[in-house]
Amino acid sequence: MENTQHRSVMLRLLISLVIFSFLRAAAEAQGLQEGARESTTVVLLGTGMPRPDLKASGPATAVVVGGSVFLVDAGPGVERQLGAARLPINGVTALFITHLHSDHTLGYPDLIFTSWVMGRKTPLQAYGPHGLQQMTDHLIAAYAEDIEVRIAGLEHQTPNGYTVAVHEISPGLVFDSLGVRVTAIPVQHGNWAEAYAYRFDTPDRSIVISGDTRPSETLVTAARGVDVLVHEAYSDARLKPEQRPGGDDWPEYMHQFHTSDVELGALAGRAAPKLLILSHIIRMGATDEELLKGIRTGGFSGRAVVGHDLDQY
Repeated sequence: MENTQHRSVMLRLLISLVIFSFLRAAAEAQGLQEGARESTTVVLLGTGMPRPDLKASGPATAVVVGGSVFLVDAGPGVERQLGAARLPINGVTALFITHLHSDHTLGYPDLIFTSWVMGRKTPLQAYGPHGLQQMTDHLIAAYAEDIEVRIAGLEHQTPNGYTVAVHEISPGLVFDSLGVRVTAIPVQHGNWAEAYAYRFDTPDRSIVISGDTRPSETLVTAARGVDVLVHEAYSDARLKPEQRPGGDDWPEYMHQFHTSDVELGALAGRAAPKLLILSHIIRMGATDEELLKGIRTGGFSGRAVVGHDLDQY
């Protein structure tokens, strides 16, 4: 009898241990999933400039927070780059346009219509400077026949799935949802009336993405001490007469519209980000090593990398 009772107790104890182990493993897995949902990754979808380059698509950067994808700019090839990065091709959580230069927006119709064809059923949330609504309206009008065929034809696409909810912004907080706050920072990009950098504050990281800008005091202030600063750059060492595609005005154009590697080194030295990523790079033949040398010459001694398409940080 005693042996039978002992075996019964041991069996119940064993069952309890198995159940406890199972519940603990499930809890740990759930904890990992919760952590994954809150983790933030910067994905460089396009690091190039207007000149077509198979190795550097048009400017586009994704900030991925768990299952949410926030996209800054939509350069050429953006939908294919989203697919290559294994990010959703049926619609991002929100799009933020820095300014309306063509190289930053040529992928905008691709994002609108391809994501719809791939299953998007709700309006694309698009934030950007004044003029974005007019651009969007013209794009929808330009593809009116395509829209009609896809809805009325055998594809049976979702009516109004192609629509865009445009938010024309002003400096300051422009998005606050899903645990993510996005702040628009006014910057100077030549004679553009409006150009913005964006700061993302997520549950675990702070990130500033410069867009196109010459050295900006507002950006320095916004980026001070951030985890990641993604900033455009051109090679100061390569700014020579034979490297001037814009003729004699080229150096002045670069000075008014963009930030050299040396200037970026000085800017980052003051802002002191934990990680500086060079993107939207106007190389003019410069190597990664030459660009980083310019950063060091400017005075930044922290961690700096030259970004390439599909890099993740």
